[in-house]
Amino acid sequence: MKTIIFDVDDTLYDQAQSFHDTFKALIDDTYSYDEIDRIYRTSREYSEDLFDQSEKGEISVLDWQTGRISKALFDYGIEIDDKKALAFHERYKEAQANITLFPEVKRLLEQLSQKPVRLAVLTNGEEKHQRMKITQLDLTRWIPNDHIFISGAYGVAKPHPDIFKHVEEAIDARSEACVYVGDSFEKDIIGAKQVGWQAVWMNHRKRQPDTESLYQADKEVKSAEGLADTLLTDYTI
Repeated sequence: MKTIIFDVDDTLYDQAQSFHDTFKALIDDTYSYDEIDRIYRTSREYSEDLFDQSEKGEISVLDWQTGRISKALFDYGIEIDDKKALAFHERYKEAQANITLFPEVKRLLEQLSQKPVRLAVLTNGEEKHQRMKITQLDLTRWIPNDHIFISGAYGVAKPHPDIFKHVEEAIDARSEACVYVGDSFEKDIIGAKQVGWQAVWMNHRKRQPDTESLYQADKEVKSAEGLADTLLTDYTI
């Protein structure tokens, strides 16, 4: 039986929308979509780097959450103090309470749940916050709660191989039958490939791959529609 395991943030839903709404409310509502999106993509790059530092205990979780904002804004000539960075983070977190699945992903999950496919979730982040998103997205409608894994509950995060192997063992899956779907090349694609899983890169942000990496995605898709087509065509009966 195939096992399809999903990342959550910016894979199953558009994480940028919460950022855009927060930026317009707290920073400047005259920026264009493309201008805010560039800042958002920069904040995601900082987020991945600072998350790694927080996991190692080098900085606090709060420093990660506020630093990704202040550093990204600074790169575009916008300086904010710690108080405003915290306010941005809190508003951003509140906005994520209103997230919704990509419509194509919702239909995909409905279809996959009718097929002989095992479904699971593996996401990085603080357990309570990620659980809130999972509840808002209603993922347990299709995915059993004991097939949902949040790195904050285990003390190890993607791309470390231990978290992937833990998932594999917990759901009694075989490495060669596991397919991981995620938006981060470093965290998701490299992480999955290093333990022998297949990997589908949900690259709707059109990022450049690390061509020097020993690992590459088995499939790359550029949209939720493309993701649905690929999983239903290439990874299910």
